Amino acid sequence: MGRGRQKAKNTKIARELKYDTYSLNINALERELGAPGDEQYEDKWADQYTDEDDEDDESESPSPSLEKA
Repeated sequence: MGRGRQKAKNTKIARELKYDTYSLNINALERELGAPGDEQYEDKWADQYTDEDDEDDESESPSPSLEKA
């Protein structure tokens, strides 16, 4: 029974979007979307974890306790 009312509401919204003109504030949109300005990207997690390559280099070197003279 509520299908007619829902369709009328959708039609009203579609007409508003199609025919109404809205003012667009580009600066507010950029702030909301987080558009970067002239700032350089900084990875805040870069130093927290070691790279896999660094771990492999350490494991390849022989341990001093295993060497016999």
